[in-house]
Amino acid sequence: MIPTDSTVEWQAIITSLSVAARSLAFTLPLAILLGWVLARKRFAGLAILDALVHAPLVLPPVVVGYALLLTLGVQSPIGQWLDQVLGVRLVFTAEGAALAAGIVALPIMVRSIRLSLENIDPRLERAAASLGADPWDRFRSITLPLTLPGVLSAAILGFAISLGEFGAVITFAANVPGETQTLALAIYSALQIPGGEALALRLAMISLFIAMLALLAAEWLGRRAQRWHGKAST
Repeated sequence: MIPTDSTVEWQAIITSLSVAARSLAFTLPLAILLGWVLARKRFAGLAILDALVHAPLVLPPVVVGYALLLTLGVQSPIGQWLDQVLGVRLVFTAEGAALAAGIVALPIMVRSIRLSLENIDPRLERAAASLGADPWDRFRSITLPLTLPGVLSAAILGFAISLGEFGAVITFAANVPGETQTLALAIYSALQIPGGEALALRLAMISLFIAMLALLAAEWLGRRAQRWHGKAST
């Protein structure tokens, strides 16, 4: 039987928001670092790093989840070490769901930040360097403020992607109500139960509403970024 109250919806919404927030906290700093490296550095393995970063973009999400299961599952050397030494178990947990969703969202976030960095006029940083600013000062006072709209756009897109991720999450973190059952997984579960179509439709409409808000916000920030870059270069 499908419950008549909103328990399932709210539980899925809260779990989705929690997983997406944890995913963003892990992924955004990594995306900024990787975007900066790919945009500004030149070294022999750059093409390989670029391919690895963007691999989740073209791989089936189930493959990403399976790769995480092989490397971080309790039977793997790394997973055993995390479990026995640090007491950290990622598989079948909300933290694992956040990690899986974050890995899938990472390429889009890195791409947004990288494009924002590449649009910055390098003369601004060179001028700051000629005035004695060290690399950290240049990044903090020039690069990061000019990249901020792109970073915010990447954060919103990453959050939205994490909310809707299915394949990687269910493969690595399973479908545990109240722990890892996000909106996408709750829709799947509802469709497996006779008479669950109404619940699935409600959850799908909630997902659509959240996704539209995120995309509109990302578009607005993208336009702001273009105007900011235009002002900075004049």
